[in-house]
Amino acid sequence: MANLFLKQAKQYVATRPSYPPELFDFIASRTPCRDLAWDVGTGNGQAAASLAKLYKAVVGTDTSAQQLAYAPPLPNVRYVHTPADLPLAGIHEAVAAPASVDLITVAQAFHWLDLPRFYAQARSVLRPGRGVLAAWCYTEPRVGAAVDAVFWRLYHGSEPHWAPNRRMVDDEYRGADFPFDPVDGEAHTGPFEFSTERRMDLEDYLMYITSWSAYQTAKDRGVELLDEATVHEFEAAWGGDGKEVKTVTYPIFLRIGKVRDEE
Repeated sequence: MANLFLKQAKQYVATRPSYPPELFDFIASRTPCRDLAWDVGTGNGQAAASLAKLYKAVVGTDTSAQQLAYAPPLPNVRYVHTPADLPLAGIHEAVAAPASVDLITVAQAFHWLDLPRFYAQARSVLRPGRGVLAAWCYTEPRVGAAVDAVFWRLYHGSEPHWAPNRRMVDDEYRGADFPFDPVDGEAHTGPFEFSTERRMDLEDYLMYITSWSAYQTAKDRGVELLDEATVHEFEAAWGGDGKEVKTVTYPIFLRIGKVRDEE
């Protein structure tokens, strides 16, 4: 998965949406202890930085050293470059000791994981009976009827270039296997819905599209998703000279649960 983003690390940092404080407040309110959080697939450290405001210590791991290079240095955050095949003993050595983690988060990376392997790792390091796993994704942006119509034509046309895992995001993680119990105060494990906004002009918006893994995959196959005709459609839909800054809204879908007592 990491290789899909290596060529677009700068675009990813510049154009991807941030996550709202309400999301982290909700997660933290459902975590009995706040000593240690592990952010899996931390990328440029976006979620880790927010977690650092709420948890005493945070470990952010990623298989991409290029993404980690853009993560902000913070006094209570430790970043670790982890190979995808790191064994459980390696997790205990490099990330966290068994039964020591209060919260595991996976922001926009859950669909890339080998879930049975990941769940075994999560159960090993989470505190028994109270450790929490929170995984979320954001889906495609909303701007307005005219821009969205062009966007969805492009998105549907890009489908052959997405990895199959992407379907989990399109499904808002609703059908994902999630063998955890509801956190205290909730009757189910989600998805719980949030949203985030970003202000963009047309150049920013198109740069966001170029940060897609599917965009780079298509380009490697000799296909330009943002061809001249498509860019002209976006320009007409955006209006003006494309310099107008618009509010772009990203829906967010969260699955959250705690380790089952028998585990």
